[in-house]
Amino acid sequence: MNKTYYITTPIYYINDVPHIGHAYTTIAADIMSRYKRLCGYDVFFLTGTDEHGQKVEKAAEQHGVSPKELADRMVHRFTDLWQALNISNTGFIRTTEERHKKVVRHMFEKAYENGDIYLGEYEDWYCVPCESYFTDLQLKDGLCPDCLRKPEKLKEESFFFRMSKYTDRLMRLLEEKKDFVMPEIRYNEVASFVKGGLRDLSVSRTSFSWGIPVPVQKKHIIYVWFDALTNYITGVGFLEDQDKFNRYWPCDAHLIGKDILRFHAVYWPSFLMSLGVEPPKHVFAHGWWTIEGQKMSKSLGNVVDPYEIVKAYGVDEFRFFLFREVPFGSDGDFSRHAIIHRINGDLANDFGNLTSRSVTMIGKFLQGKIERPEKKGGTDEYVEESVRKLVDDYQREMEVFAYHKALHNVFEIISILNKYIDSEAPWKLSKEGDVRIKTVLYNIWNSLRIVSMLLYPFMPQKSEVIRKALGMGTSFQEVLFDNEKQFYHPDDISRIDKIAPIFPRIEG
Repeated sequence: MNKTYYITTPIYYINDVPHIGHAYTTIAADIMSRYKRLCGYDVFFLTGTDEHGQKVEKAAEQHGVSPKELADRMVHRFTDLWQALNISNTGFIRTTEERHKKVVRHMFEKAYENGDIYLGEYEDWYCVPCESYFTDLQLKDGLCPDCLRKPEKLKEESFFFRMSKYTDRLMRLLEEKKDFVMPEIRYNEVASFVKGGLRDLSVSRTSFSWGIPVPVQKKHIIYVWFDALTNYITGVGFLEDQDKFNRYWPCDAHLIGKDILRFHAVYWPSFLMSLGVEPPKHVFAHGWWTIEGQKMSKSLGNVVDPYEIVKAYGVDEFRFFLFREVPFGSDGDFSRHAIIHRINGDLANDFGNLTSRSVTMIGKFLQGKIERPEKKGGTDEYVEESVRKLVDDYQREMEVFAYHKALHNVFEIISILNKYIDSEAPWKLSKEGDVRIKTVLYNIWNSLRIVSMLLYPFMPQKSEVIRKALGMGTSFQEVLFDNEKQFYHPDDISRIDKIAPIFPRIEG
């Protein structure tokens, strides 16, 4: 049986307009999914939409349709974008699906039977856009600390989950698994929050009706986080396909934005403990993107439309930029100047030119056929050893979501190859009839083939183009990382000739 890997994005609010933040998390999950498949894993990659709650109910009223009709109309915003961004998810879940409702009701009933849910009364400040309650101390000048809108003071009957009961168990989890929350700065935030003691959590509402009714009292609607987080077990067959669930759970990585860290790293494992299900292995919280130095907001009109960026610069170029520009986990700033700089510098000048000149030389000096090396010399062994070491470094960084460091290793290889070509001068070896030209171009060909594989998770389309240009008849979906990272000589490669510019320079 193949080793498995299960990765998720958050489920996205159905009435949001997809923006760079949604694209960022989803591409990050896609990168890891593609990498793990290359490494021989049976990957399940889940994303989806959160379609319940007061925000959806109010938006539907404004549009004069039912909440479900609104959700059906809006879900394509996300599914179409994932197609445009070449996302390879294996599952997609909507919280309005019956399979999901069944699991949420089951989890609520189990927690209620365990004595982990009780009826009480809730009073606090409620922010409708954020679907979150805040205490007086959490407000910022009387406004919601997240979106800076004015919240409403609400008091209502509510079912509560006994979070306080799970403080010690959560602390043990955090102490035993220092990488449960990643990166380290987020782990420290969560540990500090839990150490401070946990308040019981309101998990139902009576102020709206669009959602899943509480099984033991139908006038209550199960509140957003108890509903939404459950998608992660529904999506891999809980209650529906136990073999599938046992195969993929516990989840290897929940990828989220840092604003929803507490819900995933504190509330979610507590719900699972109550259910008797093992918590996920890792929760990775990444940073936020600003736009040209400013916070992204609809009122400022600076929300980045991923479709527009893809149209202007290309899908793979956009995917690459997001993870080359800033460390995954930190905040980043998106600007057109920055993406053009990355495309023209890293992709067109460094990598694109290397690929074009290498393919052209193989076609010109070896009649398009790579041959086994006959004579080693110069910096041949240094190149092979450096590539091997940097591939190992790349793998180590990928395993911990250090995408920027992994890409740094790739561009170290590219830099070494550019210097290797300059120092060994294949054109000179050809002119002199030196047999070492076979060795030099063999090393370049092998290194480029390996580089194209390392970049495949980030730039799947362009990497396949390069692989084909290098004479390989198989796609990356048919190969294994451990085999492909070796220097080898296949006997069945196609003729190598030349390649059109892969990353044309952008003026502006």
